Amino acid sequence: MSLELTQLVARLDEFLAVQDYRDYCPNGLQVEGRSNVQRLVTGVTASQALIDRAVERKADALLVHHGYFWKGEPLPLTGMKGRRIQTLMQNNISLIAYHLPLDAHAELGNNQQLGALLGIQVTGVMDSPAWPLGLVGELPEAMPAADFSHLLNLKLKRRPLHLAGHSRPLKKLAWCTGSAEGGIFRAAQLGADAYISGEVSEKTLHEARELGIDYFAAGHHATERYGVKALGEWVANQWGIEQEFIDLDNPV
Repeated sequence: MSLELTQLVARLDEFLAVQDYRDYCPNGLQVEGRSNVQRLVTGVTASQALIDRAVERKADALLVHHGYFWKGEPLPLTGMKGRRIQTLMQNNISLIAYHLPLDAHAELGNNQQLGALLGIQVTGVMDSPAWPLGLVGELPEAMPAADFSHLLNLKLKRRPLHLAGHSRPLKKLAWCTGSAEGGIFRAAQLGADAYISGEVSEKTLHEARELGIDYFAAGHHATERYGVKALGEWVANQWGIEQEFIDLDNPV
């Protein structure tokens, strides 16, 4: 079965409420390929390696979380960026990308999907102008930080970096996937025992200790696999087209 590209993008734009976000990049269709989509490949980042896999799979469209045309990046289509887009266009493959709308979606978003994967019961949102996307929740039972670190390693298949800010068991958690380590301040304000994100800065260690909150840097890629994977599965269930999630491991 195939689906018109314009119909797919319009439905995704609506489903993810892209109009509600001021983002660092355009959301939706970024490179236009075939007018119909029968085979869809999904992945976290539209790297050359992922594009090459999409070409091998004879994909009509590539759906990602990290696409192109970021605020502040050079405009010319040269070098690495030019080669990526050239490969897409030469093979008539569309590139569709959703950034903040996919982080925040209440069902398929990266934050919701990560919470579900870890068995965290969502109780609210971080709810601040700086951190509107993050979530707050609780573990079924309090556990030592070492056990929670093991859980992250088991579920994400990546050993997290644990920065200890206290010695009490963990029960209340806050999290925001990707490069959102700055949310540790809001998490501490909310009384969380620990904050989880993808990346870490040198200053984060001092912040965790002085705020009295544990921090887990679980990997930008590792924490953001699950939204785009869930979105691709949703597309396949809605329209019956072929889809494949390709996970190209990234230790960052």
